[in-house]
Amino acid sequence: MENIGFIGLGIMGTPMAGHLIAAGYKTFLFSRSGVPQALTAAGGVACANAAEVTRQADIISIMVPDTPHVDAVLFGQDGVASAISAGKVVIDMSSISPVATKDFARRIAALGAHYVDAPVSGGEVGAKAASLTIMAGGDETVFARVKPLLEKMGKNITLVGGVGAGQITKVANQIIVALTIEAVGEALLLASKAGADPAKVRQALMGGFASSRILEVHGERMIKRTFKPGFRIELHQKDLNLALATGRALGVALPNTATAQELFNSCAAHGGAGWDHSGMVRALEMMANHTIGNEA
Repeated sequence: MENIGFIGLGIMGTPMAGHLIAAGYKTFLFSRSGVPQALTAAGGVACANAAEVTRQADIISIMVPDTPHVDAVLFGQDGVASAISAGKVVIDMSSISPVATKDFARRIAALGAHYVDAPVSGGEVGAKAASLTIMAGGDETVFARVKPLLEKMGKNITLVGGVGAGQITKVANQIIVALTIEAVGEALLLASKAGADPAKVRQALMGGFASSRILEVHGERMIKRTFKPGFRIELHQKDLNLALATGRALGVALPNTATAQELFNSCAAHGGAGWDHSGMVRALEMMANHTIGNEA
């Protein structure tokens, strides 16, 4: 069994690393915010920096918020690149720029190592349940090597194509999620302002063609006003920025993605950057001067 490194132990990274430790992998850990005591108590090994993780591990997973953070983990002081050796594998499970991903992979390959981009979907709930959807890009042989590791963290695991394909798939995923949150918010807001019970409307819609995981989970959040983040608005803003930038580079218009981003921007301007992304509904509520549920 290969030694594993895990860098980035936030809301998502901590339970993901925990599953690897529970599966029996010797797991070396680093996070700028510190390694949670629960992980070391379970058998994880805390390291001083990313370089120390890399020296100890055969496969190094990264789970940090944005493209500059991955850049710093890989190529900054005491970064992965300073300690990596031939044959090792970097798996970036962050959601970052597809363009930057290809550049990072090229630079890691020049050091004799391998690179897989494997962003995830499923949020905190999926990370804790080891039921994440994982969208991978990379060489088929390298993917086969790391797939048993990914299976400890997710259920729906797909090699989409070469390096960068995972990231573009995640961008597409985030477009669909954002637009569906917006649609659910509009629908429940309209129903509520018309005098219908939004909880019963949601219940009725769950049995029809409008049913979706977002109506189920985030529709309930909107009604119950539970906006403690599973996935923060500021992170979804980052993902939609990637979508819009990629669209501009490819000459693809993404009008509804732009609208969803403006709604997130409105939430952030009202102090909601840290809300769960279902909190997008609050921007719609401000325009309608009506609240779907009762504030907690």
